[in-house]
Order: sequence, then C-alpha cells, then structure tokens
Amino acid sequence: MHNRVHGLLQAAAEARHDALALMDQDGRRLTWLEMSQAAHAAAAQLKAAGVRPGDRVVLVFENCAEVIAFFFGASLLDASAVAINARLTTAELDRIFAHSDPSAVMFTAASSAAARAHADHYGARDVQGAFGAAALMPRAGANPEPVSEDGREQVSLLLYTSGTTGAPKAAMLTHANLIAGAAAAAEVRGIQPSDVTYLALPLSHIFGLITMLSVTLAQSAMRMEAQFSVERLYQALQEDVTLLPAVPQMHAHLFNYARSHGKPRYEAGKLRFVSSGGAPLDPAWKREAEAFYGLPLQNGYGLTEGAAGVCATRNSIGDPDISVGLPMGDCTLKLDLDAPGATPEEGIGEILVGGPQVMKGYFRDPVQTAAALTADGFFRTGDLGRFDDDGRLHIAGRTKELIIRSGFNVYPVEIEAALTEHPEVVVASVVGRTVEGNEEVLAFVSAATGSPVTEAELKAFLHDRLAPYKRPARVIVADALPAAPTGKILKAKLIETFASELAETV
Repeated sequence: MHNRVHGLLQAAAEARHDALALMDQDGRRLTWLEMSQAAHAAAAQLKAAGVRPGDRVVLVFENCAEVIAFFFGASLLDASAVAINARLTTAELDRIFAHSDPSAVMFTAASSAAARAHADHYGARDVQGAFGAAALMPRAGANPEPVSEDGREQVSLLLYTSGTTGAPKAAMLTHANLIAGAAAAAEVRGIQPSDVTYLALPLSHIFGLITMLSVTLAQSAMRMEAQFSVERLYQALQEDVTLLPAVPQMHAHLFNYARSHGKPRYEAGKLRFVSSGGAPLDPAWKREAEAFYGLPLQNGYGLTEGAAGVCATRNSIGDPDISVGLPMGDCTLKLDLDAPGATPEEGIGEILVGGPQVMKGYFRDPVQTAAALTADGFFRTGDLGRFDDDGRLHIAGRTKELIIRSGFNVYPVEIEAALTEHPEVVVASVVGRTVEGNEEVLAFVSAATGSPVTEAELKAFLHDRLAPYKRPARVIVADALPAAPTGKILKAKLIETFASELAETV
C-alpha cells in the first residue's frame, strides 16, 4: 500500500507511462508520464517559493490539469494542499488564508477567469512548466506542522466544510484517508484501465477529489470539465465516457436536455456505470434515470470527513432499493439512537462512521475535533439514518435539518421525494422556518424548462401523498435554486434567496 498519494501517480507513470490520463475542457491531453512530470515541475515551483515539509499550499482553482499537478506537487514536498473553489469571494479567501496559514497560494489563472482575478488582486506571479501555466504567491511567516513518515498521520489535504461563512472549519485528511477512499471508490465502480470517467465534479469537493484519485489508482483516464455543462456532458456520452459519477441535479439536467432534443434514451452504448451521490434519491426519479441510461443507477453516501466513500449500492437494474447501500471498503457504521432528532422506535439515529477513511480531525481546532470524533474514533455525521433488514443504510435527514412540526418529526427528504414524483419537477429542496410556537415546512422546486406548473398544483399533488403535518406551507416554483459548484442545493440560502416570494400571500 502506498504511503503518500503521489505514490499512486508514480505507479501509474511507471506502469502506463504512454497511456492517456487526462483530457481537459480545452482539449489538452496528458499521459500518465506527462502528468507525473507536471507534478514534479509543480513541486519545484513550490519549493522555490519557500514551501517546506509540514506547510500548507492553498490551491485556488477551477478543474484543470494544473491543479492536479500542484496537488501531487504538494504531496511530493510533504506539504498539505488546501483545495479552494476560485468562485469564492476575496473576503472568503482572506478568512481561509488567515486560518490555514499557508506558505504559498497557487491560482489556476491561465484557465479560470475567477482565479485570474484573484491572482491579480493578490499580486501573484505567473509561472510556467510541464504543468502548464499558473500564478503563485509566496506568503511569509507560515508555521509548519509536524511531519510524520506514517501516511495515517501525515495530512495530505485540508477541505473546508463550513469555512465560507462564519468560523472556518477544515477537515484534515491524511494520505491514508485519501488512499482508502480512492480504493473504495475504484472497487465499487470496478474501474479498469480502459475506462474513461467524466469528471465535472469540482476537485475542491471531496466527491470530485476522490474520483480523480480513484482514476489515478486504477491508471485509467478522466475527461475533466472546469464547470458543469449539460451540453458538454451529453456530447461526451456520445464519444468515450464509460463511468459517470454525478449528483442528482446533473442527471436531472441531462434528462431534460436530452428530451428537449428528442432523445428520450441514452443510445451510444459506451457507458457502463452510473452513480448518484450528494443528495437523496427518490423511487420515481431512480426509475426515470434507469429508463434513460438503460443501466442500474447506483446510489451512495459520503462526506468530507470520511474521504467521500461511506456506502454504495451494487444493485441490478430495476431494483426498487433506494437505500445508500452497504459500507464501502473497510468502513464501519453504527447508529446513536440517543442523538438529537433520533426516533428509536423507528430505528432512526445519528449515523456514526468509522474506518481508515475517517479524518484526523479539524485543523488547529481541538474543541471541534473532540466534539466530532468519539473516543473510539467514529465520526459523528449529523445525519440521521436507519438500517433495513439487509443491513443497508437509509438516510432520514440531518439532525440540524429536522423539522419539528406540531410535535411531530418531519424529515425533509420524504417531502422532497414526494415532490420529485411530479413529472414537471426537476429538483426539490425542503427546509423548516420558525413561526410563533412552531415550525412550518417550506418547499422550493426547480421546474422543467417552460413548465407552467404552479404552487397550487403542487400542493394539490402532495395532498394525498403526505400527512397534514408534513405538507408545506409554501411551495416556491423557480427556474433554478441556489446551488454549490457540485450542483448540490444550498439549503441555508433558500429562504434568503426567495424572501420576496415567501412574503407574498397565497
């Protein structure tokens, strides 16, 4: 087993040096040998900028070859990468720089207008090499962390889980964490060297980062996009893509796009594995996806602090199972039936995750680390779930998202699933809002392009599908909902975004 993530890259370069590793959105193609050379060139630039073992290197980027090179380049120096989406604001970056204490910041200024603007703002200098072109900014006064030869202790990556607003919180993922996550993903997807994985998931998110590492581990190839484009995804599926890991919103946009072009089914025949993660999966939508792809849609569950892979399904097409499946790799699970929001009589408790992929802790934050990790090393996810008779995990919601309506526990996932059964609803998201002496249920939906569906129609649709206490007080219909780069709905921004619509009486 490799002790550092760059060992995966070196192994690919040695075993399949002339094989294609990466195609990016600009048409650039790199072999595994060229990818390794790019990483060593990036490491040389970082070292010249003063990066030492134990330092942090912030990467401000949108997906491209350069960010992969600098991620592995940091590993070659025993520094930790800090992956940040270039679309954050300057104020957000300032908070992250102050918290992560980096000795250098890299911007993918040649391939991202947002990164270019940040690089210019901070006065970063342009650099070139086998990795391509980027901008680099040294920072003085950084304090290195201790370095360990043990890959289970040495931190490879910091990922911020709530650092864009409020107090920053960065999960410390070790080399062993990331390698375990990559191995679990590669095994579930059955990745072969001949496969091509479509990667529009941002590498600043654990789902995308682990997907990139799983491709590296399997020594196959990836088609990378800086930003999700349904048109480019549709075209790529006609060409060479064999593996499609995505969030439900990406799939939903693809179905809508294909139908609008008179293509009710995927017919190219190259795709062999399709998965959905990052948001709940409802039965009607799963059936729609399988009818479109002609393949089983595998579901999954992961989180930043668990290096993405926690559970995954391995179902055959048509299987009605809507769980998130069984544990991946060496992951172990248990439920805390005494946690807030738990309903022990229904077997619902907080999900606790253990195993080699669980983070080391939160960077320079022993208080939050102690609150998140149990004495025996399990991570408290904040998610609620239950096991079925076959040991498969079903997600019931989040402890913080739980809505208590007139004394009843209301799980948003159940209402979202009911809404997406409506043929005109592409995406649904449900939150609670405090009202005098109670909580009310608010639903927000994105409808199909040109759909005339109304709030009244959707409320009528839910009437026979949900108990009265579960029915939304409002259903806001919009063209789009606020979303992260992955496509995951930003629930914390829904009420603020649609404040004027919510103020209207119905």
